[in-house]
Amino acid sequence: MQEKPAIIIAAFGSSRRGRKAFSTLQELALKRFNCHRLYWGYTSEIIRRKTGDPSLTGILEEAAKAGHSQAVVLPLQIFPGSEYQRICDIVDGFSSLQAVVGETLLHRWSFVKEVVDIVSRDFIAEGEGINLLALHGTRMASDPANIVYLGLSQLVRALYSNVWAASLEGVPDHRAVMAEIGASYAAGDRRRIRIIPMMYIAGLHVEDDLMGEEESWKCRLEDQGWSVECPNLETGDGSCYKSLAAYPDIQEFFLQRIDSALQRLPRL
Repeated sequence: MQEKPAIIIAAFGSSRRGRKAFSTLQELALKRFNCHRLYWGYTSEIIRRKTGDPSLTGILEEAAKAGHSQAVVLPLQIFPGSEYQRICDIVDGFSSLQAVVGETLLHRWSFVKEVVDIVSRDFIAEGEGINLLALHGTRMASDPANIVYLGLSQLVRALYSNVWAASLEGVPDHRAVMAEIGASYAAGDRRRIRIIPMMYIAGLHVEDDLMGEEESWKCRLEDQGWSVECPNLETGDGSCYKSLAAYPDIQEFFLQRIDSALQRLPRL
């Protein structure tokens, strides 16, 4: 019997860029929660086929077989949407141990404000250009994350005169937002625009959909006359686009989500 609850990090998965971000979080979590055993479970079946990584259900079973009677599951999600609900459903349907699902990065409005404050350090200053927060979004109108996408968009428009938010899919519709940006600035005033990915990993969505050379946000904005950029991060492997995982404060927020979930577990 394991006395301490297991900690399970539930990630969508990544075959390339995310591995370093996952390793960083793993190191931080092992240091903070050194009395607990740490597991990873992955929810994307497509990525699991490529990587051979275990599913969340498989990891729950492994933790139970290892003697854990309790576990906390950290959803490595930015928004509390359908993917988060799927994690909750998997955990709720597993009866071999007592488990609590933690909160996502933007689970509360106070969290939204904290994260915007963190990423604002990379904003282009007013008068020098504009900033466009790139959200993942969802094609499903019924997805509960939509209210956070729209709320985040409304928040940054109220707080900053030169910040917009748009989603790759769904709302806020990126084509409508880009049209609004184009209508707000005369051709001679269109200088710099910085795309800031609000995603844990700067993977193919950032490399292709946002900053790619064909049919990307970068291409559409350049057609309007903007000089388009995205924050970069220098690593030992070279330069890459900066994602939320690159901010130490964001990693700390996820550790706080684990701690809060541990506090919610009933004492045995």
